[in-house]
Amino acid sequence: MHTTYQQRRGQIETYFDRTAAQAWERLTSNAPVGRIRRTVRAGRDQMRATLLSWLPADLNGMRILDAGCGTGAFAVEAARRGARVVAIDLSPTLVAIAQERMPRDLGTGSIQFLSGDMLNPGLGSFDHVVGMDSLIHYNAADAVRIIRSLAERTEHSICFTFAPKTPLLAVMHSVGKLFPKADRAPSIEPVGEQRLIRYLRSEPLLRGWSPKRMERISSGFYTSQALELVRR
Repeated sequence: MHTTYQQRRGQIETYFDRTAAQAWERLTSNAPVGRIRRTVRAGRDQMRATLLSWLPADLNGMRILDAGCGTGAFAVEAARRGARVVAIDLSPTLVAIAQERMPRDLGTGSIQFLSGDMLNPGLGSFDHVVGMDSLIHYNAADAVRIIRSLAERTEHSICFTFAPKTPLLAVMHSVGKLFPKADRAPSIEPVGEQRLIRYLRSEPLLRGWSPKRMERISSGFYTSQALELVRR
């Protein structure tokens, strides 16, 4: 994978595994949070519901990759539909939280939580891949490389989110640069949707894939755009 991917992956791992792990644990729980974080929590809940709605209602026997699983909320819902979920995240701390929160009864479904790289070929092949807010810190070129790599091992669909170019995100990106380096989150990389579509369509190894559905979720300080790619 490209050098910039490797560098950014290291920054993301450090941030979510050390700097922001406690805040992320609270955000993804039912604990009280401030007004701004409530909007982020609501936006993430809505995005998760959107991505789940794009998958078959019956996932029995299907293998799903939750790429960038965080504390495991998406993986649990997919498993409850019968999926065999491989849920992986760069942060061992977040994966440990996900394991602690996993319900005992998932019906016919199952979850294997792992810490590591979502592009590891040793994970095997999948029916569907979902990456909720796991590509938003990568530039458009690296995001397409990631999707290309995942597509090689995916049978039906890849659903992922990206940060759309909006005035609010541009301001947040600029303000984030003012914080001391130790306090900065890895910057979000806003991407124009048409530019991303052009990148995807120009990638030779994605010629067998087509964009199907797209939806933007905006909730206060949370803005993210979902895109579904399906194999033709």
